[in-house]
Amino acid sequence: MAKPEEPVAKLGRRAFLKGTTALLMAAGVQSQSPLDLFAEDNGKQPAVRFGLVTDVHYADRPPAGTRNYRESLAKLARASEQFTKDRVDFVAELGDFIDSAPSLEEEQGFLGKVNEVFAAMPGKKHYVLGNHCVRALTKGEFLELVGRKDSFYSFDVGKFHFVVADACFRSDGVPYGRGNFDWKDAYVADSEIEWLKADLATAKKPTVVFVHQRLDEGNPYGAKNASQVRELFAQSGHVLAVFQGHHHKNDYREIGGVHFCTMMAVIEGTGPVNNAFARVDVFEGGALKVEGFLRQKSYALA
Repeated sequence: MAKPEEPVAKLGRRAFLKGTTALLMAAGVQSQSPLDLFAEDNGKQPAVRFGLVTDVHYADRPPAGTRNYRESLAKLARASEQFTKDRVDFVAELGDFIDSAPSLEEEQGFLGKVNEVFAAMPGKKHYVLGNHCVRALTKGEFLELVGRKDSFYSFDVGKFHFVVADACFRSDGVPYGRGNFDWKDAYVADSEIEWLKADLATAKKPTVVFVHQRLDEGNPYGAKNASQVRELFAQSGHVLAVFQGHHHKNDYREIGGVHFCTMMAVIEGTGPVNNAFARVDVFEGGALKVEGFLRQKSYALA
């Protein structure tokens, strides 16, 4: 078994001046915790607090490689305990909530079982579609079972705007469903692009985006038109950060003044130490503090 990845942070500090953006990055072990950047906020409450998990891949079947499917329920329950303690406003899962099943009925069963744990978490729950979510199911069937209507939508919490995006389309615009896709062919559909453009223009609030496939790169783990989506973010001028999954590893990039955080997968590894989830605090002014637990790294994004 691979040695668990240490939950040591990359450091991101961003200062905005008119027309310029300065970014200081330092990777690896730091003499200070990256969360010490927020020492001046001692006692200050975040404007919004939310929980994040990704790539749960629950299935009732034996382990395969580094993936221990049945253990995901206990790992998710551990995240739920932390989020309840931290009194988060909402929780988002970033896709691949379930893994593939040999039949539609079994996959529906997997989804029902893992969603019992997720639905018990505090606050509202938000679901991002991942490619594994629609290997046997259609998008409509998945959404109906979790009580959602749309695969992409937005919502506000206080002065902040949040977008749930869907990159589970083929490059010809056909939505993923019942395994009609190659997972390397991910795309944000033209209709969603138009919706996103209008949504960002209307909201005019500091915005955080949730998506499964990466938007900071193209193939194989990113959406093929990721650069087009990033251009929309740049045009809007108020997208703070994108939280994404799919790659099963910690990664961070800053592109055009936007933080792109790829989150560690829940599924990877066996035992309680091989778990990963995060609490994110968003402060007035747009600073974000990502506190990672276990294999998830922490970030201070200012």
